[in-house]
Amino acid sequence: MVQVKLVPTPVQAAALEATLRACNEAATWASEVAFEKDVKRNFALREHTYTEIRARWNLGAQAAQHVIKKVCDAYVTLKANLKAGNLGRPGSERYRGAVEKPVAFRPAGAQPYDDRMLSWQIDRRRVSVWTTAGRVKDVAFTASPEQMATLALYRRGESDLLCRDGMWFLNATCDVPEAPPNTAPVDFLGIDLGVVNIATTSDGEIMAGRELNRTRSRERTLRTKLQKKNTPSARRRLRKRRRKEARRAKDINHKIATRVVAEAERTGRGIALENLTGIRERVRLRKPQRATHSSWAFAQLGQFIAYKARKVGVPVVYVDPAYTSRTCAECGHIDRANRVSQARFVCRSCGFVDHADRNGSRNIRARAWELWRRGAQSTAPDPLPRPGRGTGRKRSTPASGARSASPGL
Repeated sequence: MVQVKLVPTPVQAAALEATLRACNEAATWASEVAFEKDVKRNFALREHTYTEIRARWNLGAQAAQHVIKKVCDAYVTLKANLKAGNLGRPGSERYRGAVEKPVAFRPAGAQPYDDRMLSWQIDRRRVSVWTTAGRVKDVAFTASPEQMATLALYRRGESDLLCRDGMWFLNATCDVPEAPPNTAPVDFLGIDLGVVNIATTSDGEIMAGRELNRTRSRERTLRTKLQKKNTPSARRRLRKRRRKEARRAKDINHKIATRVVAEAERTGRGIALENLTGIRERVRLRKPQRATHSSWAFAQLGQFIAYKARKVGVPVVYVDPAYTSRTCAECGHIDRANRVSQARFVCRSCGFVDHADRNGSRNIRARAWELWRRGAQSTAPDPLPRPGRGTGRKRSTPASGARSASPGL
């Protein structure tokens, strides 16, 4: 997916805003119908809603169909989240809040556009967009040279129109071919993911450490003050700061993932990561540590590494993280006392001394290499579903009313 920023005139922006508002109002109404009648399949829901959506909100045929499909996709996503336990246990307040009310949509939520509703003039950096006020032509957009090249070569299918913080964006689907997988890596690059040091490689490179954590600490202190103040302006500022921190975390994760994958590709190695599924439930922490640990975006970073690795054919192997921080990378001795401090590792058996995170990453590398030698395959997951559908959805309950996002760094 490639995101480009639109630069509409005031008249064009007003037309786009009215269109998004109409589409999301129609989607919220269709969601209520789907919830009341328990009809959540595309063609069945279309029989109950299509005609009224077109008449009441003045939507075109394609727009009405996309609205209905967006509603059905929302319920599919909700069902998957419930099954995965992302909304709490059955019977909990959050779980009941999710299933007892229909899905609602933000007024400025994302709306899918196909090629009948949106046409690109990539060489001119212009798009033509359908709106409820008619076709809006020559809407300018900005993009980097790399994005322009990707759009020109690989753009396929739908694009999502969305508004965020008063700025307009188009998320264009791009079908970028993957490189042939490297089936004979010469070794593995172990990656130890942590809270103090976000990523440490088995080569000894430490990425995004204490400076980033100082920034996170300042942001957390500011959020606490704003939450206590709890005025309308404080809440607006809190939302703005939260989005800013999420963008910073995403940018840092992208840079780390790009650097790791480029190094592995350059040296002909695979990438070894820890399988950290369910780590929040497994790890017990003191109260002062919980906020720091919960804001660690290890899942997002792992996803970025996986999809970037797939793109260039670098194999990714996930290993069991048990005792990687207590095991000596030289002699294999396991002892809790080996970890002298957060940053220092001293083996009680052979006396080996190293940075604790680097020692852990070397153990991860060794485990991945052993698994590969035994015939393990690359376990990099398939690319995640395109998030554009979910950017405009919200739950109509206090417990889950905010848009889902990966924890910030």
